[in-house]
Amino acid sequence: MKQSLQLRLSQHLTLTPQLQQSIRLLQLSTLELDQEIERYLRDNPLLERGDSGLDGAAGTMPMSSDLPRQEAGATASPDELPDGADSTSESASISESDLFADMSYGAAGERSDDEEGDYPQLASDTPTLREHLLAQLALLKLSERDRTLTGLLIDSLDDDGYLTQSLEDMLDMLPLELEIDIDELATALRYVQHLEPAGVGARSLSECLALQLQALPPSTPYCDKAIEIVLQHLEVLAAKDYAKLKRTLRCDDGGLRAAQKLITSLDPKPGRGFAQGDTRYVIPDVIVSKDKGLWSAALNSEAMPKLRVNQFYADILTRSRTASQSMAGQLQEARWLIKNVQQRFETILRVSQAIIERQRNFLEHGTIAMRPLVLREIAEVLELHESTVSRVTTNKFMRTPRGIFELKFFFGSHVGTDAGGAASSTAIRELIRQMIANENSRKPLSDSQLSSLLAEQGVIVARRTVAKYREALQILPGNLRKSL
Repeated sequence: MKQSLQLRLSQHLTLTPQLQQSIRLLQLSTLELDQEIERYLRDNPLLERGDSGLDGAAGTMPMSSDLPRQEAGATASPDELPDGADSTSESASISESDLFADMSYGAAGERSDDEEGDYPQLASDTPTLREHLLAQLALLKLSERDRTLTGLLIDSLDDDGYLTQSLEDMLDMLPLELEIDIDELATALRYVQHLEPAGVGARSLSECLALQLQALPPSTPYCDKAIEIVLQHLEVLAAKDYAKLKRTLRCDDGGLRAAQKLITSLDPKPGRGFAQGDTRYVIPDVIVSKDKGLWSAALNSEAMPKLRVNQFYADILTRSRTASQSMAGQLQEARWLIKNVQQRFETILRVSQAIIERQRNFLEHGTIAMRPLVLREIAEVLELHESTVSRVTTNKFMRTPRGIFELKFFFGSHVGTDAGGAASSTAIRELIRQMIANENSRKPLSDSQLSSLLAEQGVIVARRTVAKYREALQILPGNLRKSL
């Protein structure tokens, strides 16, 4: 085959470093964004927080045209920037003080001695389950051998307070020279099971509930029936086979109802009250409020990082003709980050405002008034790419008078109605939840009956779809919701 040279023209998309950074920042949550900014602050001396308070050493720095002031509602998203576009031209400028004027903190005022100081609130030191049990063990009059074996069993409990290992397995793990027998371990287990909280040291759910019932006063009504149920008929109770329970226990509806109420008042996981866990709070990116009958969105200032270029180092670079290339690159990196962070929040605000304009009925009347909404609809209105809207609505939260919701909560598929319209899947789930909440507990509604009731309201939903929505609401099927 003869070799030849051919000229071929083609187009391909090239993402500039600034555009790549903008896309990455857009999809980060508030916590991840703060961690990313901390990394930049640690690595780049030309970048600092705007609330650092170093008025003399670092002021605001005039920004070049890489920070253009966008018209309201005309913020460009990363997906709409042209190929190879680099916003570092010198045709216009904007000062960073103008850019972040509304983000700066006020000056700290003097505080008199008469004022009450603001002190941080520290979380109380809650003892662990092990510490709680060992403290009670120290008060018991036991021999050193029994105390050691009881402490061994306490160390073997899981976070819920259960002993997951059998006594035989634990005995096999102990050294033979200690000459410990199974009866000694059983005695130590009884010591553990007499500690508070009641039910700790159980080896099964039945034993846990029985221990709690046995700790009640002997005069507790129907306590003996409840103990018999949890030890011998717990699976029958879970299956809601009340007819079989009444025949087995030889009791009427009132007695069975009282025993069931006593059982459901117990704690199946007695150790979970001592679980150590950090409380995590959601910081909303957007706050929704109503003013003169109109709903509007505003950025949460607590979620917005306050950044600026270090004026001291920037002045040195401006005056010095021998500035290193790396320092100039860090200056440009700081400018890019400030602009991209600003653009991120502007895009979040635009998308949030578009959402509340379409979900006004939800804000007025609740979940049952939610209308169908898809990402494509918001993308077309704001002239953004659908992937951009997807990034904006992921792990971003909105605070409304009805609670804090992720932006994706307001999107949902639609189901057709008899009138030719569409109903949101979120609104249908709320309808199902309300129907089940108002049902007769003795004759709970089946999925087929729920489907028929929805059809009477003009919403055509198949039985399997109702089952899927019910499971999403974490509601049990009808046969397991039945009560006496």
